[in-house]
Amino acid sequence: MELKPLADRVLVKPAPAEEVTASGIIIPDSAKEKPLKGTVIAVGNGTKDEEMVLKAGDNVLYGKYAGTEIDLGDGEKGLIMRQNEVLAVIL
Repeated sequence: MELKPLADRVLVKPAPAEEVTASGIIIPDSAKEKPLKGTVIAVGNGTKDEEMVLKAGDNVLYGKYAGTEIDLGDGEKGLIMRQNEVLAVIL
């Protein structure tokens, strides 16, 4: 599915949750934490009050409860959120 976010919204593909800890312990699905970073897939045009500073391909950090989860097709999940819910760009 192809989506184009509107206004100041961005579409983010969350990074996969860690499945093994540094000590080698395997984490079951029920205990995995929601990832707090991901890659921007698409961006809107911004608004007259807020210029769009993110671009597709940016790796970003976002809040724990940021965005709305959507199905991108083929079993992939994405998050659509406002640009101001993004906390930082990973350089």
